[in-house]
Amino acid sequence: MYDYLIVGSGLYGSTCAYELKKRGKSVLVIEQRKHIGGNIYTENISDIQVHKYGAHIFHTNNKEIWDYVNQFAEFNRYTNSPVANFKGKIYNLPFNMNTFNQLWGVITPEQAQAKIDEQQSELGQKTPTNLEEQAIRLVGRDIYEKLVKGYTEKQWGRPATELPAFIIKRLPVRFTYDNNYFNDKFQGIPIGGYTQIIEKMLAGIDVRCNTDYFQHRDELDQISKTVIYSGQIDRYFNYCYGKLEYRSLRFETEIISKPNVQGNAVVNYTEREVPYTRIIEHKHFDPVDTPNSVITKEYPAEWEDGLEPYYPVNNEKNDALYRQYRELSKLENNTFFGGRLAEYRYYDMHQIIASALKDLKKMP
Repeated sequence: MYDYLIVGSGLYGSTCAYELKKRGKSVLVIEQRKHIGGNIYTENISDIQVHKYGAHIFHTNNKEIWDYVNQFAEFNRYTNSPVANFKGKIYNLPFNMNTFNQLWGVITPEQAQAKIDEQQSELGQKTPTNLEEQAIRLVGRDIYEKLVKGYTEKQWGRPATELPAFIIKRLPVRFTYDNNYFNDKFQGIPIGGYTQIIEKMLAGIDVRCNTDYFQHRDELDQISKTVIYSGQIDRYFNYCYGKLEYRSLRFETEIISKPNVQGNAVVNYTEREVPYTRIIEHKHFDPVDTPNSVITKEYPAEWEDGLEPYYPVNNEKNDALYRQYRELSKLENNTFFGGRLAEYRYYDMHQIIASALKDLKKMP
């Protein structure tokens, strides 16, 4: 008999497991994949730490969370500075004075603001009601057409005019020559990859991979007093109200016989005609001197059974559906729900850890 059964070995479940073990609790962690770590899992390929489920850059303003994660790994000083490729031309991201100069030849913040004001004037006094209008309000039509529209429509599989405005409200726009995507005080990548963090969190804890909770639910529930569930909340309740929508991703990874393929960790391909959204060159995250490089192309897809759910589609319909499942979850005895899939929201890594530490205060 275990005190806790934790469903999912991602950052949320592993943080809970680590803290509960410190309390002297007995814990069993199950994971349906063949490896631990969830989406932050990294694998050594040709001496390069490969982010198997997309780029993960740890960033936060919370020193407590930064210190917490640094106990498990040494972090480098990686700065996220992606670039965009539109029809063979390169533009800096996030949108900043370098981008404005590349597009319009402007040099001063005043000139850039005047150009954006001129282009956003087409909206008049209208409050943006969709992503397209919100993007034009933020950066004008030129940047929207070249660097936002195609990428976003590939990512979400829907026209920008059908996407809610809030998706892009956090888009960084800066009137400085600064290519650092995040404003956070602390930022970096663990030297040697993320998997070591989960391994240290789960050290001394019973872990079963290749284990689907729903195929062994009766047995697993009987050998645990309390369940921490970090999977899809709608699946937990057998989709009784219907299925929540997600976007998924397909990854194509290859080893290239060159020491440097694209000169940057992340290059976004923003034209609609290119089927993938970005190419990741992993060795730039955690630099190593190798004759080869490893790249991954990311292809967005609509989620269906058998695919991994990555991004919740937080529109009114899905949010209302999630609220129904959340009310059901409150009726479950001795079961806690947490993490990206159980809460149907997009979390950054630092938010996942903070959420787990907060939820742990409610657990016996």
